[in-house]
Amino acid sequence: MHTMTSRPQADASPPDQTPRPPEGLSREPLVLVVDDEPLNVLVLQGLLKAEGFLVIAANNGETARELAVARQPDVILLDIMMPEESGFQTCGLLKLHPATLDIPIIFVSALTDVENKVKGLELGAVDYIGKPFEKAEVLARVRLHVKLARARKALVAEQAAKLQELADAQRAMLVRPEDVPQARFAVCYLPALEAGGDFYDVLPVKEGTCCYFVADICGHDLGSSFVTSSLKALLHQNSGPLFSPEETLKTMNSVLATVLFGGRFLTAQSLHVDRLRNRAVLVNAGHPAPVHLPRGGAPVLLEAQGDILGVFASVFLEPLQCAVAPGDRFLLYTDGLLERFRPPRRTLAAGQAALLESLARHAAAPLEECAWAVARDLGVPQHAAEDDTVLLLVEV
Repeated sequence: MHTMTSRPQADASPPDQTPRPPEGLSREPLVLVVDDEPLNVLVLQGLLKAEGFLVIAANNGETARELAVARQPDVILLDIMMPEESGFQTCGLLKLHPATLDIPIIFVSALTDVENKVKGLELGAVDYIGKPFEKAEVLARVRLHVKLARARKALVAEQAAKLQELADAQRAMLVRPEDVPQARFAVCYLPALEAGGDFYDVLPVKEGTCCYFVADICGHDLGSSFVTSSLKALLHQNSGPLFSPEETLKTMNSVLATVLFGGRFLTAQSLHVDRLRNRAVLVNAGHPAPVHLPRGGAPVLLEAQGDILGVFASVFLEPLQCAVAPGDRFLLYTDGLLERFRPPRRTLAAGQAALLESLARHAAAPLEECAWAVARDLGVPQHAAEDDTVLLLVEV
């Protein structure tokens, strides 16, 4: 937009276009000025540099977007009326790009009517400065939004650090195959968040018998991950020679029903494999059916009936017993292994069919190799961000 008298052309790529110092090494805020009028650029550069700001410039929207991605300015001063790509279009495209969507944009324009101001704010701009602009106003608004943006970044960094601490603590609780060698299992654990809402555990309950436990807390927010931190203690406190698999889950339900609120609940399954007596007992609490793969046979789903946990004061659980032999395998999992809610979509039933086919195909592979081959066949690594996923493969 032409709002000032003509003067010699300003360089839209000034000398200080050098790479920005790493975050923390330079406190000077970086401002990107976008205007097709050279004199406006010169004036804004002069007043901002005089106050200690670093300034880069562009005279069109395309160049501005490229600079914003590459240099990550603290704030963008954006003209509206520019040829080819208007400031409104540039703003909209910046807000669609993941690398620039959080950069505050201040429109600087002679279009100061309410309609244009509202349009700019609806597109994601944080403020509006009218032309001809006043030095004090420009500096005040730029300083304000740089401070707000930096405060937000600091808050996000702090929360990310806390979340990482939680994730590290949660992973430290998860048992590894080498921790319980007699349990003979392999596991693929991929949380959607840094700290997931799915949980598994493996523990000896008596001589020759191990318990394999998998649970899925309803919801995939950070709150679900806090529930998992208490499940391990609850499971261990209520497992052992004094408890049947059914009694363990019923006792856990009694506790969870008093502490879970806001519609939160969990599905779970507990498989006890007795290698001395060649038998297995499954208790399923509203969880997808696990798979039994007899050695040399075809995989089958183990359908056991049971209520979800954490909602009702008492629950119905129907244990399922089956004979086993050395070399048999069991696959326990959470629904993130099977279901897909984003294209290409996949239902639980379709996922179970794909699971049985994959498990049969890789039945002869070593335990860990088989587990990860099944996970890859079901697309887990590519879709890990969509849902938490646990795949627990056990060999008798």
